[in-house]
Amino acid sequence: MNPQGVIRIAAALIRRADGRTLLVRKYNTATFMQPGGKIEAAEEPAAALCRELSEELSLQLAPDELTYVGRFTAPAANEPGRLVDAEIFSVELCRPVKPAAEIEEILWVDPDAVISVDLAPLTRDKLLPLCARPAEK
Repeated sequence: MNPQGVIRIAAALIRRADGRTLLVRKYNTATFMQPGGKIEAAEEPAAALCRELSEELSLQLAPDELTYVGRFTAPAANEPGRLVDAEIFSVELCRPVKPAAEIEEILWVDPDAVISVDLAPLTRDKLLPLCARPAEK
């Protein structure tokens, strides 16, 4: 059982060949974040993420198409006083996605550029830096 105030989620670092990363914004929120969602009881994180990507982006993926990145925690963007405990997976994508279910807007961002939209703490502080291209020497 999760401690009170902790939201267990699975989320995706979805990248295109041009290096851009997909962010989503849910209805009635201002914050962009990685697509994904809550892991249900007895659900494996990769299976939860595949379910969420199907619901949110009409994207059909199998768990073996995901690459595990790691587990990260950060303040929840839309639930003040709570933390997200996130299992993160990456996937390279070469097909279009469209917002569905509770997703109002999608945005492909360059993780190396200044991003002028409101970002979830997990996205801003931990995940976008993972997507940044290494500096040339």
